[in-house]
Amino acid sequence: MSYRRLPNTDSARIRALRSAVEKATDTDFRELLFPISILNEARSVLNRFEQLLFRYRQLYDIQVKNGQSFAQAAEKARMYLSHFVEIVYRCVLRAEIKKQHLAFYGLENSNFVIPDMSTDEELLQWGEKIIRGEYRRLEHRGIPIYNPSIAKVNVMFTLFKEAHQTQQLHQKATMRVSNEVDAYRERVDRIILEIWREVEKHNTDLPVEKMLAENRKYGIVYSREGEIVEWNFMDSHDAFVNNRKE
Repeated sequence: MSYRRLPNTDSARIRALRSAVEKATDTDFRELLFPISILNEARSVLNRFEQLLFRYRQLYDIQVKNGQSFAQAAEKARMYLSHFVEIVYRCVLRAEIKKQHLAFYGLENSNFVIPDMSTDEELLQWGEKIIRGEYRRLEHRGIPIYNPSIAKVNVMFTLFKEAHQTQQLHQKATMRVSNEVDAYRERVDRIILEIWREVEKHNTDLPVEKMLAENRKYGIVYSREGEIVEWNFMDSHDAFVNNRKE
């Protein structure tokens, strides 16, 4: 026994809707299996959905590409800051910097352990503390540290902050369009379901195999018993991201 299998990916939605629109467009309007109003809406929905998906892919690709340069900037900032803190510790052990001056950096309870800067948020927090702390120490007539100098560390940290802000903008833009797709997907699903119901109702008196063949011309997908695919009007965001990989 065959069961109708409704689309559960965006690519499948596009294929189903395009098949129905193209088939109806090639059919004399007097022989249409569903009202012309539904056909017009289907054309509009298909066009809008394709535009949204195209825009999402553009923004997602830009985000990924920018993410590579952002990761490099973060890694450099992390390396310079970690190395700078290591030099500070060495200077303290050599009595070149007073131990109490570690408080300038927020490192007074660090036990000479490099702070955890593995996340972007931690890197931002510690970068600000360390750079601000070094300038405060210098204001107290401290001896400047070189290799790396605080100026070089500051340059690398500034590049990271700028890249971080840019990446956040890309992520927000991508998420905004992703949310638009999520919201519009329900309308796509409903028009597909409406078309399929009309087509199946029109062909219901045909012999089974002929009925299935005619229905498939409108993009209706069938599966055999035991192969039924569950379907919801709204996919999860993870499923949506996976759709991009198709």
